[in-house]
Amino acid sequence: MDHIKIISLFLLFFTATFGQKKMDVYFDFDKFELNETAIKKINSWIAEGKNYQVVKMYGFCDWKGTNTYNDTLALKRVNQVYNFLKESEIEVKKDIEIRGFGEDFEQSKVQGENRRVTIIYQEKTDVITSDKKVEIQKELLKDKIKVAKKGDLVKLDNIYFFNNSAKIVPKSEPVLYELLCAMNDNPKLVIEIQGHICCKTPQQEDVISTARARTVYNYLIRNKIDRKRMTFKGYGVSRPIHPIPEKNSLEEDENRRVEILIVEN
Repeated sequence: MDHIKIISLFLLFFTATFGQKKMDVYFDFDKFELNETAIKKINSWIAEGKNYQVVKMYGFCDWKGTNTYNDTLALKRVNQVYNFLKESEIEVKKDIEIRGFGEDFEQSKVQGENRRVTIIYQEKTDVITSDKKVEIQKELLKDKIKVAKKGDLVKLDNIYFFNNSAKIVPKSEPVLYELLCAMNDNPKLVIEIQGHICCKTPQQEDVISTARARTVYNYLIRNKIDRKRMTFKGYGVSRPIHPIPEKNSLEEDENRRVEILIVEN
């Protein structure tokens, strides 16, 4: 057990010295699938909009079960987190250090704290031609909305749906969380959620664009945003950015979008 403690102390020293940070994601008993709480925690972290790079991931289990079983379970938990991060387009270092400690570590008396994956990450910097280092950050949706005026349209970047469906893919959930934060931060904000699609002629019937706008609306309703502050509408292909038929997949992606019309701000 002493060598495990030494590793832990070294990890803490290394993290403090080189500016790396950590986040713990917790699992249900004897499970390796990400639960709703874990997904929300990761998505909230992603929604901060910083340029993350994950450099290490460590898996842990409680003491119940055999050592061999817990070693395998710990690695399965790491693998689940790894796949979720990749699907969410979070950069994972090519030579990332992955370890499963099973139950061979100093266990907490609270068993729920032992069933976890620890993510070690850093916020990347980039070097520009003047040799000055600047932190790369995405412009947050809530910042765009904060300065938007009545009548402005704000696109929800990186929001994707399953093909011919109104179901949002998991990697897009941080965008919804950002919109929720913007609604909470700006209590006077009133919006119309607009759905648009691609690849159809104006004569073809469409319900997908309305259903997708409704999905965003329903998400905000479930998270306690007053329905009086929102409406939703599907515009089909009536307002394309690029003429239909589109010339390539990039134009299709730009036509297939969800936008927020600022009604009051």
